Amino acid sequence: MSNGAGRVPEHRARTAAAHRIPQTLLYALTALLAACLVVLGTTRSAEAAPSADDLIKVFVVQDPAQTGGQLATLQSIAAATLGGAGRADEIFELNRGQAQKDGAVLNSLGDQLHPGWILRLPQDASGPGVQLARDTGGGNSASAPPASGTASSGTGDAQSTVLTIPLTAAVALFGAVLLALITAGIVGRRKVRAASGAVGRGVRALGAPSRRRRRLAQRQATSRRFEADGDSVQRAYETLGEFAGTDREPEKPVHALSVDDAGVTVWLSASDAADAPWASIDSTRWRRTAGAPGLRAAGGDDGVTSRSALTTACLVRAGTDEADRPVFVDLSRLDGVLSVSGDRGVARDVVQNLLAEIARSRPNLPVTVLRGSADAPPLAVPPNLRQMPQAATSSVTKPFASHGTVRAAASRRPVRGLVVVSGTPGPQEEAELAALCSVGWTGLVCGETQEAHWRWYTDGEGRVDIPVLDLRLTVPA
Repeated sequence: MSNGAGRVPEHRARTAAAHRIPQTLLYALTALLAACLVVLGTTRSAEAAPSADDLIKVFVVQDPAQTGGQLATLQSIAAATLGGAGRADEIFELNRGQAQKDGAVLNSLGDQLHPGWILRLPQDASGPGVQLARDTGGGNSASAPPASGTASSGTGDAQSTVLTIPLTAAVALFGAVLLALITAGIVGRRKVRAASGAVGRGVRALGAPSRRRRRLAQRQATSRRFEADGDSVQRAYETLGEFAGTDREPEKPVHALSVDDAGVTVWLSASDAADAPWASIDSTRWRRTAGAPGLRAAGGDDGVTSRSALTTACLVRAGTDEADRPVFVDLSRLDGVLSVSGDRGVARDVVQNLLAEIARSRPNLPVTVLRGSADAPPLAVPPNLRQMPQAATSSVTKPFASHGTVRAAASRRPVRGLVVVSGTPGPQEEAELAALCSVGWTGLVCGETQEAHWRWYTDGEGRVDIPVLDLRLTVPA
């Protein structure tokens, strides 16, 4: 294999025409394969895939023989899909007077439900019994998918669909793939890898829209979970107490932590170590199982001399890790400004989530919003934060001194207020940002800024990289 500068040995030399023939054939077959994929993808989109606006949530009443002898009621369905039996009237209003397939009609909350009835549900319904169907606007004519999760589409009904590939198309697709692989093998292994990569990228491109929709739904579910979960926040602050300074040893800074049912994980500086029952995962991460006792009894002093560190800490859930566990970072250790760049939409989600987290734990905290890039949409400030009309920077002229983007260099500073910049700040916004952060405020910037101490990077898949902690998290939306 040549690197571009060498020559093929004489005994293996070929004419230019001999090179062009297999290459041309390879390109033609690759184009044919791509065309087949595009046609199949177009057919799938045009004939099978319902738009997001047409989808509704439904519940199919099961036969008592399938549910252990218990026939479903509106109250039991509401409890299983909406979080409480008290929401049964919402299901009733969506289905009142709508004829079912057996000709029966639901007229009151107490009516008996019949097996096979398809009941529309509110859009926030969730749970194993909730199914999706297409909304045709025809009253209650929705038809739920069967147990396998697929059904062929019908006229006037809202149904799930499956992709059907004609036999001729399947044969053509198989032949194109086979010929492309044979031809690529003749050309060389390098071209096999290139052709396979091109096909893989094409397949991934066809599936990208549905993959993004699924990820967005997961991220929205994470946001709702964060809003309702106060227990993990309490456990996170209790964990900080285990590392507070005592009359025997100084505080061990906790830069991030993760809380789950099985235990707690903390990120310390590489120079620090945690005592038993904490166990080392790597040079900076330590793990304590849920059943193991903490270093100090809950509520006890144990010689703690730096309780102020607990009140200074500002823990926020930045996202979830690969195991779907919430990961907290301490904004009081940002030491100035956080820059969130990369995908603009996801960067905006990061900052909006941080504002929501702070609003839950630090209500009435002052916030100043600065407009950066002209094309950047404004950020929404939660109502329980106190939005200031403008930054008061006239009395401060010298920017704060940054310590560099390394974990050990970050000193703890109380979060006295927030400066939020929508988009990359201009010279005026940079000056106001530096002035406010020099007197103890914390900056959150959707974009790049020279004043940043910490920098996070987002991608289009809804993830954020935190290099200083060696973390990649999924962002709530």
